[in-house]
Amino acid sequence: MDSLDKGRLSSMYKDKAIQIIVKEKVESTNWIPADAAICDHCFEEMEDPDNRRFQYPFISCRQCGPRYTVIDRLPYHRLNTTMKELPTCLECKVEYETPSNRRHHAQSICCPNCGPTITLFDQSGESLAENHSAITQTINLIKRGKIIAIKGIGGFHLACDAYQKKAVDQLRLRKKRPQKPLAIMVKSLEVARKLSYISSQEEELLTSPEKPIVLLRKKEGVLPSNLAPGLSTIGVMLPYTPLHHLLFKSNTLDCIVMTSANSSGLPILYRDDHLKYLQNIADYIMTHNREINIPIDDSVVQYDGIQKRYVRRARGFVPKSFHTTSNVDQIIALGGNQKNTFSIGKQDKIFMSAHVGDLENEEMINFFENHVHRSKKWLGIKGQYVAVDKHPRYVSNTIAPKINHNILSVQHHHAHHVSCMEDNGLKEPCLGIILDGTGYGNDGNIWGFEFLYGDAKSFKRLAHLQYTPLPGGEKAVQEPWRNAVGMLLYYWPEKGKELCMKLFPERVKEINIIEKMIAHQINTPLAGTCGRLFDAVSAILGICSTSTYEGEAAIKLSEYMNETELESIHDIYPFHLQTNIANELQLDLSPMIDQIIQDKIQQQSIPTIIKKFHNTLVTSCVQIILKLVENKPELNRTVVLSGGSFQNLYLVKEIQKGLQKEGFNVYPHKNVPCHDGGLSLGQIIIAAHKAENLRKDL
Repeated sequence: MDSLDKGRLSSMYKDKAIQIIVKEKVESTNWIPADAAICDHCFEEMEDPDNRRFQYPFISCRQCGPRYTVIDRLPYHRLNTTMKELPTCLECKVEYETPSNRRHHAQSICCPNCGPTITLFDQSGESLAENHSAITQTINLIKRGKIIAIKGIGGFHLACDAYQKKAVDQLRLRKKRPQKPLAIMVKSLEVARKLSYISSQEEELLTSPEKPIVLLRKKEGVLPSNLAPGLSTIGVMLPYTPLHHLLFKSNTLDCIVMTSANSSGLPILYRDDHLKYLQNIADYIMTHNREINIPIDDSVVQYDGIQKRYVRRARGFVPKSFHTTSNVDQIIALGGNQKNTFSIGKQDKIFMSAHVGDLENEEMINFFENHVHRSKKWLGIKGQYVAVDKHPRYVSNTIAPKINHNILSVQHHHAHHVSCMEDNGLKEPCLGIILDGTGYGNDGNIWGFEFLYGDAKSFKRLAHLQYTPLPGGEKAVQEPWRNAVGMLLYYWPEKGKELCMKLFPERVKEINIIEKMIAHQINTPLAGTCGRLFDAVSAILGICSTSTYEGEAAIKLSEYMNETELESIHDIYPFHLQTNIANELQLDLSPMIDQIIQDKIQQQSIPTIIKKFHNTLVTSCVQIILKLVENKPELNRTVVLSGGSFQNLYLVKEIQKGLQKEGFNVYPHKNVPCHDGGLSLGQIIIAAHKAENLRKDL
């Protein structure tokens, strides 16, 4: 059962009896419920002093509460969830078995007599309080500037008073997150409006049953600057569990930091055996005895002026499946190394995992592998074929053989292209602009500014950004100044070094070393990516020379685009288009980089330079597509936009607008993220066609 429609029965059935038949063994996996925020009915009951669930932090019904996170196996039934450890009392049992009751067959049904309980611990592990007393003490501790680890639906959060700068600084120090923005939870829409600008569409997202984090433009001078340093937006969410609402009940708090409790780069903390680790980063821990079986992050979305865009697809949206016409049954796609998700095909449905994270250490790899295994188990999938990224050093290439030796390799940007096609229901071959940070190319170089044509069956690269060396490889991603130096030395071996010395006078020794590395081709892979281009310009302009989190240089550069006085600037920098030996169009942006540096030296307005830079990228992308269609009029005039750089809303909106003016049909993502979080969707569709060809050859 995929959906339910409500309506009135025809009068012809008025004399008929309705019988409810419960099947204990259900084979279908079409409906796997997502966790849902507390509904209005449960909230009203929780507020009612005469109700037996008054102020009960685990109140739920058929419409709300934990689902996906407590599932052990299918079908979704209490005995197949972690709630089986908490047998229902007589009153709950009657409600559960009464068809007219709104908790009829509500699998997470419970009350203060039979449900989970809360305990507050200090750093030594001593129990300080339980239930209401624990909540009251937690509120007081937060007001005193303490950091509390709070167990929620999908894992532990770290919470502190968002107005207390010292508490936020301390949280950042312990979490090892010096600059990356922190999300906040606010008591109500009224508080959200006090802190940020909210459109009606953003309000709708905030109050939806999924209750995601919504990126909103913050009001100046209301919140401490260290919540989202250097950014004009902040992630805001409303309370989505009964416990969250109770934290705000006393009116002493109206805005708290609510960020995942794991240190940066490590898996979600969700089990009580993680308490010892939490004692090192939190002053106190408030936990409960409802076990979490499948941990999950908060979802993050953004409204772009036209539609909702997913930044992180997780709680509330997972595990909702995607219907497909491709034969994906028994295929598993393992995604990429950054912002990982994986996808599993069962019959005509694709189950895409929640955001996993970056697979950069042993803990994350084990977490990922266990998550894949668990999902296979409850979907009843063994995996006849496994799709992996073409990059030989991606984690998926070591995990895939443990699932099946029928491994299908998929090029990174082809997967982006097809992900966006599938996201929009497109089947015919089309053009694709893939602006990304990285990706292993068919020629062994690093791709990420690609113009493709094709579908799930095949693709052809028609144009790309000119390659430049990436000194130190991955190190250049963390240190954008390296990227800029590599670019300048490649474009102008003599003049470039002089420019590097002017721009980065504190890096003289490193510049000399990088010059030799490039000359001898030592650890300087060639790259042509949009992400690294943004990094280089950010470093050249002195905005961000060293990144503390992924995309920081590009994000902080793009922040200057929010200045309203830039709206009248439509100028662009010069660029060249040329044809390479592979008969591909090649975009040469060296004239643009040269002019940007001159403008910087002449102390031109930094926001104006950045606006012209963005305009140049938009214009170059539109002109390349026009040139491709001019050369090959038979090409389909449909264009998909994918890749992580399209998180930049100006790029996606202006490229879409520019191409639409020229008569193209343009499709950005709408149901999955444009970055690598959507990669596995494209992989599984491409793998389905590869598998079909293999079956034909048997």
